[in-house]
Amino acid sequence: MIQSIDAALFKSMIISGAALLEQNKQQINELNVFPVPDGDTGTNMSLTMGSGVTALKNGDFSTVTACADAVASALLRGARGNSGVILSLLFRGIGKSLKEKKTCGASELAAAFQRGVDAAYKAVMRPTEGTILTVSRIAAESARAYAETGSDLEEMLEKMIAAGDVALAGTTDLNPVLKKAGVVDAGGKGYLCILRGMLSALRGQPIEHVVTDEPENKGADFAGLSEEEITFAFDTVFIVRKKDPNVDLDPFREYLSSIGDSLVIGEDDDAFKVHVHTNTPGDALNAAQQYGVLELAKIENMVTQRDDLAAGRKAQSTDDLEAVEKELEAMEKQREAQPVDVPPEKKYGLVSVCAGQGMEAVFKNLGVDALVTGGQTMNPSTEDILRAVQSVPAETVFVLPNNKNIIMAAQQCDRLTDKNVVVIPSKTVPQGISALVCFDDSLEPDDLTDAMTDACGSVHTALVTYAARDSEFDGTHIKSGEYLALLENQLLASTSDLAELIGGIADAVRDFDPEVLTIFYGEDVTEEAAKAVEEKLALLFPDADIQLISGGQPVYYYMISAE
Repeated sequence: MIQSIDAALFKSMIISGAALLEQNKQQINELNVFPVPDGDTGTNMSLTMGSGVTALKNGDFSTVTACADAVASALLRGARGNSGVILSLLFRGIGKSLKEKKTCGASELAAAFQRGVDAAYKAVMRPTEGTILTVSRIAAESARAYAETGSDLEEMLEKMIAAGDVALAGTTDLNPVLKKAGVVDAGGKGYLCILRGMLSALRGQPIEHVVTDEPENKGADFAGLSEEEITFAFDTVFIVRKKDPNVDLDPFREYLSSIGDSLVIGEDDDAFKVHVHTNTPGDALNAAQQYGVLELAKIENMVTQRDDLAAGRKAQSTDDLEAVEKELEAMEKQREAQPVDVPPEKKYGLVSVCAGQGMEAVFKNLGVDALVTGGQTMNPSTEDILRAVQSVPAETVFVLPNNKNIIMAAQQCDRLTDKNVVVIPSKTVPQGISALVCFDDSLEPDDLTDAMTDACGSVHTALVTYAARDSEFDGTHIKSGEYLALLENQLLASTSDLAELIGGIADAVRDFDPEVLTIFYGEDVTEEAAKAVEEKLALLFPDADIQLISGGQPVYYYMISAE
């Protein structure tokens, strides 16, 4: 019987919980459907817990209080997505409850779990049952009931998990979206993974990197969800450093509630973190600056995320926890290094994000000073882009993100460097190339920004990739292995006949009356196959100037730009 937890055991329990979550994150990703199937709940929760693990491994703690505080602080800043923010709130409440505790017993730990639940429910403007909130609440209620008469911590956690399992099974019926997809709540399952990992450590068997033999859960039926069920398109997450530690955030909560939903705000004395779904993310960010200084922000379009998964694309395989820890530790060392800006030697410089040797060569030939590897499925961080900006010896550095999910990260660089950083909102690689073609260093910064931005708007992009699994979307039956065509990130067609697919792209592109068509072929395409596509488009567009370029990009067989 274990009746008391000290700092060393508490630390082991948290690390063990994070490890089991990491092992199961892909299964959790496949369950995620609320509020839209963006497929990353497991990853977001695991990365959030990973920030706590890094803080624990880098620290030496003599009390449960110190350990809990370190975890809570790290999770606030490391939280990703709605599920990650709620998870950070649960641990923030736990940390507050365990103040001035060298050790803790069953009653103290039960109270801490309950305070974590209270903190999470309070922060969510309109709590939705059938989520991680429900699972954590029922588990905490079980712990409190046990602690009224019992003192065995192992038995208490066993009862928490048993109650949580029942609650998790019930989420399918509580939440209409989950019921339609036929799955349980992803966040709730992730939370139970953490509790199971903590119990394992309590039993003297801490989990490091054990491969689970749990059978794979049934994946969500993404095709069952319609676009109409996504009321607000942009998943918006940001951190603000407070001007006043006692600032009242209730008016801000009310405002955000009026322009969005799925609102969660986590805070400590120094900063607060917001997660909200809205159609006007810029308004949310502007309003936040009344309360402090914006530190970080991430905005993702949930409609296009849904389209991607419904079209058959699947999340890539992930590394194990050790690899994630090493990456986090490396990022921490990079932060500590804080690179210094290279002194300016010229008026303008250029930084671009892209992937593939051919693409890199194109951007280099167009005069880009520094490249950042990234794009779809591998978005670089603000720090990655900042390092590239600081390496350029120029007064003003123009950044081409070339992906809609990288624009906000790039925009954060301006306040982190003495250089003037101008982000051109290029959403695709072809748009970035078009912006570079019109680059003219004789222009003043504002005029050059306008010219490059306008150039982005003149380019339309079609993408060809493949379906990773069977699916159905808007009446289109998609089979695993088929080619998929997207135009401006919208599903255009799915077929096993590439020639037919190219013909469909041509029909859609014809509406733009293109004068120039550029075909970038990817790393999995032979030159012979690419030339066949070039010849077909030449026949269909006899008056257009057609260029074929080996881009070597991953994910997409072809990127076809029309301008």
